Amino acid sequence: MTADFDVLIVGGGLNGPALALALAQGGMRTAVLDAMPLPARRDPGFDGRAYALALASQRLLAALGVWGAVGDQAQPILEIVASDGRAGEGPAPFFLHFDHAEIEEGPMGYMVEDRFLRPALLDAIAATAPAEHRAEAEVVAQEPGPAGVTVTLASGERLSGRLLVGADGRASGVASRAGIGRTGWDYGQTALVCAIAHEKPHRGVAHQFFMPAGPLAILPLSGNRSSIVWSERSDTAAALAALDDEGFLEALRPRFGDFLGAIRLEGTRFGYPLGLSLANALVAPRVALVGDAAHGIHPIAGQGLNLGFRDIAALAEVLTLARRRGEDIGAPDVLERYQRWRRFDTAALAVATDAFNRLFSSDNPLLRGVRDLGMGLVNALPGARRAFIREAAGLTGEVPSLLRGRPV
Repeated sequence: MTADFDVLIVGGGLNGPALALALAQGGMRTAVLDAMPLPARRDPGFDGRAYALALASQRLLAALGVWGAVGDQAQPILEIVASDGRAGEGPAPFFLHFDHAEIEEGPMGYMVEDRFLRPALLDAIAATAPAEHRAEAEVVAQEPGPAGVTVTLASGERLSGRLLVGADGRASGVASRAGIGRTGWDYGQTALVCAIAHEKPHRGVAHQFFMPAGPLAILPLSGNRSSIVWSERSDTAAALAALDDEGFLEALRPRFGDFLGAIRLEGTRFGYPLGLSLANALVAPRVALVGDAAHGIHPIAGQGLNLGFRDIAALAEVLTLARRRGEDIGAPDVLERYQRWRRFDTAALAVATDAFNRLFSSDNPLLRGVRDLGMGLVNALPGARRAFIREAAGLTGEVPSLLRGRPV
């Protein structure tokens, strides 16, 4: 068959465009098939989240030529403080404190708001000839074959490629049409997300406060602002979401504390249901999965987008090197290299975040004692702290070239 593209990517969020840019550097022609209209994607209010980008993810964006468009709005993460406690009582005496000065590479990561990162990726695709973004291109069917794969759009148009990549989220149509099942469960929690302006500077410190119903993350943004990711039981979260802004702030204040002075809401509030969703395989004939289509995890460690960027860097490296060797980029043995590279990291982080959420979202006195003691021990060991910092920064394991800031 004659392919229209080397790679067809379904999903216009953040992972799909980033992968298109990475593959374009390897000389591959790619199309991002996005079911949504372009104005909706570019709307600053489309998604209220901010992302804790690990240092390795920042390097990937720099290697893709995107960081220059978002770097001025990014806030370096210089310290992380994790503590245990209850609303209104303050933190327990045992806590974790990570300081970027304990490693040599610089900040552990950066906070970047979706409203800046999303349009920057779309702008980069528009300026990159081998990659294109097709809005309102809903895929309704896919047909793998011995030499390529064909997709059918809702409009009736058919496109072909050597490989089809699902970057279309936890309810991935690409995965389901390929016969890839999923394993997972609902946590019965909802993440309430918003931006908060505060009186005092945060000094680049990220806070994670573990409470019985779920963690509260206070993540530094540019200026005297922070992003709030407040995980609550879903019924409680629904009641909180129904409050007016002042009522919401009144509920937040005893949990947030007064260490940053007076606080006020800035912008819209959002709610995201939380659960675990893992694809049973990362590949199928002529198909590969990345991002939430491969693994949707709890935000307790802030690693969701970073995990997707690790997928992108690994898949781009596998496909680019295969193409240079003259291999078929959609062949089973090529795709299996990607699956072997990513399967353990994906499973390990999913298990870890699931265990952390279960351990810390509990008011059991025995569990509280064990976790407080554990945090105290880790905090007292410099080697353990540095290992955690390097892991959070994405600097451990077999790191693909793009995550080191270099093209493949």
